[in-house]
Amino acid sequence: MTHEEILDQLEDGEVRSANQLEDGSWEANIEVKQAILAAFKNGTNASYEGIYEGFVDKHNLPPQYFEPEDEVRLVPGGSSVRRGAYVASGVIIMPPAYINVGAFVDEGSMVDSHALVGSCAQIGKNVHLSAGVQIGGVLEPVGMNPVIIEDDCFIGAGAVIVEGILVRSRAVIAPGVTLSKSIPVYDTVKEEIRERGAEIPEGAVVIPGTRPMKSEWAQQEGLSMACPIIVKYRDENSNASLELEDALR
Repeated sequence: MTHEEILDQLEDGEVRSANQLEDGSWEANIEVKQAILAAFKNGTNASYEGIYEGFVDKHNLPPQYFEPEDEVRLVPGGSSVRRGAYVASGVIIMPPAYINVGAFVDEGSMVDSHALVGSCAQIGKNVHLSAGVQIGGVLEPVGMNPVIIEDDCFIGAGAVIVEGILVRSRAVIAPGVTLSKSIPVYDTVKEEIRERGAEIPEGAVVIPGTRPMKSEWAQQEGLSMACPIIVKYRDENSNASLELEDALR
């Protein structure tokens, strides 16, 4: 199968750059990621016409166009969905936002202003990516999982999620939280420190926090480092407070 055929299948949602296994874990689709890399290698820089006139990119990875029957609302103002990304019906994209090649955005999700969905990132159903959210992408190494946000998650404004972090369904990430494999997550409910790179559990509510630095000099200076803190798990009260986008549809 050619890389062009795989890009077509990505756009149709027939294949994904990462797949969920029967045990709930996720695995990168190496064949798909190799096809995306092949597209970059075989592409040549070309100028675009029409609404994208003045821009230059690989000739075989142009921005996508949507029709009303696609049931995707791509609001004018500088947003773009690249070739090889899947955007399901019912998705709303507010300007400016960007969805890169290989990404998957499922039904009913919101990609708000200044949000990035990186290459191969997986966004589930009814996910709210608030303004300024950065979802990191990854193409190489091909076996590395992308960032995965499962169904019904809420990602607050300015949150940064990178390095293949997995956020399980119904989790709430508060504004300003940074999740990466280099930062441990402190769970105040279960009173445990989750290993670096560990997934965010289902229904966890995560806020930005700090932890003291260990060196004697840092302690003398009162220095601390940022870290994510799980303060609770979602209940009926928190569910009700998060139904934000219904009024926008």
